[in-house]
Amino acid sequence: MTIAVAVRKGGVTVIAADTQNNFGHNRVPIGNHRTQKILSVGDTYVATSGWGVYANILDDFLHRRRAPRLDSERDVFRFFQNFWKALHERYSLVNDQCQGEEESSPFGDLDASFLLANDGGIFYVSSDTSVTAFEQYYAVGSGAEFALGALHALYDSDLDAEALARRACAAAMAFNLFCGGEIDVCRLPQPGVP
Repeated sequence: MTIAVAVRKGGVTVIAADTQNNFGHNRVPIGNHRTQKILSVGDTYVATSGWGVYANILDDFLHRRRAPRLDSERDVFRFFQNFWKALHERYSLVNDQCQGEEESSPFGDLDASFLLANDGGIFYVSSDTSVTAFEQYYAVGSGAEFALGALHALYDSDLDAEALARRACAAAMAFNLFCGGEIDVCRLPQPGVP
């Protein structure tokens, strides 16, 4: 489980995530294990939420190719469609998630979600690989509802993008058992600023 937050404000975009890793109902003290949930993919930062193995698979998948363009909803969707195909062709441990009787969908389920941040925007990739762009902020993971509440309440304040992302992560970590550890923050470089 995780909390990952992306915020764009004042021409600055940041993405932040907690560092706690859970193994079922167990968690490991931060001094013994620290998880990096934000991957750098070319000019894009990608945060993973869901099964921990997705970070391993995504890292392996990306290692085999050039960094993809992920500047638009279409680019992100195409990338995740290729990722979905590779999951089934190259990674034998992947299985389509079974749909319960109460939830019937014609689409596969990654049982994970992703948050991307780059100059093109903030993109949420849901478990069915649909892509949604956001202008100001978004959050994914088990603590997302707390983070989104904090962002909604604080976005119009004087806080900058990084402070907002940190506060949103802190809110999720305070109220959700599956979020914790430290907060990693990655800041996208501003165009024209070294």
